[in-house]
Amino acid sequence: MTAEGRHPSQHSPEMRAVAGHLGRRRFLTVTGAAAALAFATNLPAAGTAAAAEFDARKITADPFTLGVASGDPLPGSVLLWTRLAPSPYEADSGLPAQRIAVEWELAHDERFRRVVRRGTATAHPEFHHSVHVEVDHLAPGSVYYYRFRTGTWVSGTGRTRTAPSAHARTSALTLAAVSCQAYHDGYFTAYKHLAADASVDVVFHLGDYLYEYAVNSAGGVRAYTGGDALPAHFNRETVTLEDYRLRYALYKSDPDLRAAHAAHPFVVTWDDHETENNYADDIDEQDGPPAEFLLRRASAYRAYWENQPLRRPQLPQGPDAQMYRRLIWGKLAQFDILDTRQYRSNQAYGDGSHVPGPESDDPARTITGATQERWLIDGWRRSDALWNVVPQQVTFSQRKLDLNAAAKVSMDAWDGYRASRRRVLAGARAARVDNLMVLTGDVHVGYAFDIKDNFDDPSSKTLGTEIVATSVSSGKDGADKPANWGTYTQANPHLKFYNGRRGYVTVALGEHEARADFKTVSAVTTPGAPIATAASFVTTVGNQGLRPA
Repeated sequence: MTAEGRHPSQHSPEMRAVAGHLGRRRFLTVTGAAAALAFATNLPAAGTAAAAEFDARKITADPFTLGVASGDPLPGSVLLWTRLAPSPYEADSGLPAQRIAVEWELAHDERFRRVVRRGTATAHPEFHHSVHVEVDHLAPGSVYYYRFRTGTWVSGTGRTRTAPSAHARTSALTLAAVSCQAYHDGYFTAYKHLAADASVDVVFHLGDYLYEYAVNSAGGVRAYTGGDALPAHFNRETVTLEDYRLRYALYKSDPDLRAAHAAHPFVVTWDDHETENNYADDIDEQDGPPAEFLLRRASAYRAYWENQPLRRPQLPQGPDAQMYRRLIWGKLAQFDILDTRQYRSNQAYGDGSHVPGPESDDPARTITGATQERWLIDGWRRSDALWNVVPQQVTFSQRKLDLNAAAKVSMDAWDGYRASRRRVLAGARAARVDNLMVLTGDVHVGYAFDIKDNFDDPSSKTLGTEIVATSVSSGKDGADKPANWGTYTQANPHLKFYNGRRGYVTVALGEHEARADFKTVSAVTTPGAPIATAASFVTTVGNQGLRPA
């Protein structure tokens, strides 16, 4: 796969001139060494500052405070992740700027009596002592257990799985979709329930894994239990590489999030808040200098890779990273994971909500970039999967926000890039994709949409379905029927479900139908809320359209 956008070499002259563009004081204080480090794109070679290896037996506190994770399951391969951080709220995580050897084990059983593979990886300080281990030559469609060891310390145990072989006749898969977990808005209670959900095979995180906003000393609405107060450095917006790294440490300190990562493999993609709210390509929210924002973006992308179970092709190259990719689950499902932030045109009409017009409908504008769009449609043409699923970030279906004859829509969603949506749906029709499903996050509510050939004609053909996962915590407790519930359901007849509570959604893909269960919790501003199923819908193979289960 190749990504549209800037090749790293195209940035080199611009990046060398960045200090001149920003002014010396701004460059040194806001970016400085952190930004420079973000542009180191390859693993360090011998002779660098990190060439010496640290004796892990000298680590005196648990280095596995951020847990373990796995991701992007392939038919014969799993990706294992951890990051060493005995002092996670310190910039250096309590470790020297030296390499540290980390042993790993993969077994058929959680007691590690039948070890399948073991080896040693290197935690490099340039990557904040994160470890990404790609274990190959495994049995397809199999469950495995894994753990790490360094010095005298052993991590918790994680559970993962490989995908079925590409040509396997797989009859069932249950996925979970999650998004939007603002630490300051509430507890990650949904993850506690997701970790205990044994039916889930894989979790798709659809963006906003963290938020760049300041977190006060009390941790927002949470009752912070890690001490008297959060360190002062969290009470500022993330800008530098150090800022983003510390923010991931804060989020991964949550035990429910760690439990969910340990229980299931994750497939992650970012939205905006992992970098900055509503950014578009190299344009920040305030329309600042692109050169300055690209430095921030490089830091955000670098920290994201360091803290997520991602494979080597997703390693950032300066301010660019290949996040869109394809996963196959036997003949049952093809997953085309999108990135609708890195290559998009700037939002039309200054962002926000607006009636569609010539600017938003300009066919030259794009939400995916031309290369990613071609990659998606070409992948559909070659697909022999029963279900073609598109995990991505922002609402795909038309979503009118009022009852006016010319209704406003969101300029940040696909409604603000309607030519992009038309091209994608035309590609799906041309490829004869019969069972299309889009998975979405971003909006902090649960939606179920029928994807229509013509959204303004309720009788037009249904081309697929869109399942929108509500937030884990963003938006605080929410409500079953938000204040705009009546307006949205009346303005959008293809909207089959709308709920404003927190939680996650599971989708069971089968040979004859898919079933979506919207799981919600009653509160996130207090811990320990129970989980309930707010609604369930099914769509049938060869006859798309959602109906209550």
